[in-house]
Amino acid sequence: MSEKFKNTPFQVKLPLFLGLAMAVGILIGANVFQASSNNPQSTAKSYLKYRDILSYIDRDYVDTVNIEELSDFAINKMLEKLDPHTAYIPAKEMDVARSYLEGDFDGIGVEFNIFKDTVFIVAPLSGGPSEAVGLQAGDKIIQVDKKNIAGVGITTQGVFEKLRGSKGTKVNLTIMRRNEKKPMDFVVTRNKIPTVSVETGYMVDNHTGYIKVSRFAANTYDEFKSTLVKLKKKGMDRLILDLRGNPGGYMDRATRMADEFISGNKKIVYTDGKGTKYDNETYAHVRGEFEEGPVIVLIDEGSASASEIVSGALQDNDRALIVGRRSFGKGLVQMPIPLNDGSELRLTISRYYTPSGRSIQKPYTEGSEDYEMDILNRFQHGEFFHPDSIKFNDSLKYKTAHGRIVYGGGGIMPDVFVARDTMELTNYLNELYSKNLVREFAINYYQDHKAELQKIPFEKFKATFEVTDKMLDEINKEAKSLKITYNDKEFKRSKNLLKNNIKAYIARSVYGPEGLYPIFHETDADFQQALKLFDQANKLSKGYVQLGINKFRVD
Repeated sequence: MSEKFKNTPFQVKLPLFLGLAMAVGILIGANVFQASSNNPQSTAKSYLKYRDILSYIDRDYVDTVNIEELSDFAINKMLEKLDPHTAYIPAKEMDVARSYLEGDFDGIGVEFNIFKDTVFIVAPLSGGPSEAVGLQAGDKIIQVDKKNIAGVGITTQGVFEKLRGSKGTKVNLTIMRRNEKKPMDFVVTRNKIPTVSVETGYMVDNHTGYIKVSRFAANTYDEFKSTLVKLKKKGMDRLILDLRGNPGGYMDRATRMADEFISGNKKIVYTDGKGTKYDNETYAHVRGEFEEGPVIVLIDEGSASASEIVSGALQDNDRALIVGRRSFGKGLVQMPIPLNDGSELRLTISRYYTPSGRSIQKPYTEGSEDYEMDILNRFQHGEFFHPDSIKFNDSLKYKTAHGRIVYGGGGIMPDVFVARDTMELTNYLNELYSKNLVREFAINYYQDHKAELQKIPFEKFKATFEVTDKMLDEINKEAKSLKITYNDKEFKRSKNLLKNNIKAYIARSVYGPEGLYPIFHETDADFQQALKLFDQANKLSKGYVQLGINKFRVD
């Protein structure tokens, strides 16, 4: 990860975004926790009962037990009685949970991957301490502080624990570099490493900008605005905002992003909790950088929480054309409450509603597995391929600012549905990705051809570089060594996508994220469809109201 972990491109991800979306949710600033005044006697009675039972177990139970572990288990079982997004995070897991949404962290600054039980550096982060000492893409980290980490079953969490540390501390790395016979030692001084949530922003053509936002973390709004300004200076007058697979994060970063598109003092979102303490209405209030011009927002089943705030606000205010598939459906707001042992309670304190009054939260029932299985069920029931399979309740019908019909009760339904493209997805391709073979091959190819690749301008690389059959044969040979059964029919089906992804990952090593996405997008059905829809998006931005497919009227 940055220290971040990546496997496959978003084109070939299976629809299993549930865990991340549930873990992150919507976060707002924590308040100092105060004892409840609603039912103090019952609260005190239950607390004393729990304390007594825990004390008896610790003192008198026949076997020795881990009281802290037992307590964590009891807390988690108690929270299961509430909603799917209220969560308890043990102290030992807080570093990783917090780093996902913090604006930066202390570490060595590498993106890594684990392949064949070995940690590979995918890329040293630009300007970071690893780049400064000369670590390179493709380097294998075999020892950290003279202790082996290769071949010992290390996990992503284990890598985090070894590479991260306080700013100014040093870590000794022993690496093996391709075409070098002996290990090489590096001393890296940890420093503050920025996390990046705007993965890329580039000009698709002379008019069209593209921005990919992967989450709503502390620095997301600042990253987004600087990218927006940069693209405007390059001539952007229409935009694709990609929120696919974005599980959410800080609510205020989402509302500030939406405000960049919405003029005047129109409503963006409102929340409703117990009593009035957590009730809030948020309106547009600044002169945004892109209040005019067509906008298309890409969403899918992995777009949750803060992503749904942005897409819902832009849809309800008729400011953007929403394209893709129905979003996740999370409309509950969590407040992070730090506990005295370093753990944290993320407690649902309100529901949020889009400007038209829609609750996007999908139904949940205590004890039912339907909520956890919802994304998989959508896939199996054909929703990713046929919009007619989605049934909305007429009682949850709402209208946008210009009178378009939208629905609540289970995610944001796009204005234009795009079926998931699975023609080239096969089990064989998924196995190649599950073993990290594609990324590993691309890194090694870059290492072997670095000098010549770095001389090629990106546009020339994009137009002329070809992944040859010989290169594919090498991957298939490596797959066989890993006991992946070759399937000729599936290989031929996936061949074009595989070639595209290899080329994109090689471009990532040479040119950074700006080289990755323009090549990925050549086989991205959602993106390609969006490029064809700017006529509709333009009419929407000028006050036309969509009546049906390609039918509009002026409001």
